[in-house]
Amino acid sequence: MTTAETDVRAVLGRLTDAWNAGDATAYGRLFTEDADYVTFFGLNFPGREAIESSHRALFEGPLKGSKLTGQLGAAAKVRFVRPDVAVVVVGGGSSVTGADTTDEGRESTVSFVLVEEDGEWLITAFQNTRVSDPRG
Repeated sequence: MTTAETDVRAVLGRLTDAWNAGDATAYGRLFTEDADYVTFFGLNFPGREAIESSHRALFEGPLKGSKLTGQLGAAAKVRFVRPDVAVVVVGGGSSVTGADTTDEGRESTVSFVLVEEDGEWLITAFQNTRVSDPRG
């Protein structure tokens, strides 16, 4: 594993840690100023400030005490499209009860684009898609 890949995976680990701590400020710091964050129901939060404030509302409200579950950092597929741009696809989920396992219906596939800016890897695009049975 290259240093860049290790650094990208570390960002995913910090993302999980910030979520699990309910820390919207730390969560938001992992994104570029102009990042796009697309939720599983299709709503886009454009920019770090919107990402942070929306997560603050979630962490203080309906997702208080929730945890990200799965293998966000370890099992992620990381592909570098340029030395300073990485695409990451990973499966995971969440538990609104704070359990270590994914709640039923909360399994997702998440896509990230990370960029290296001034030696720091940050998320510039995020897409969360709920896993569902294609047969309906």
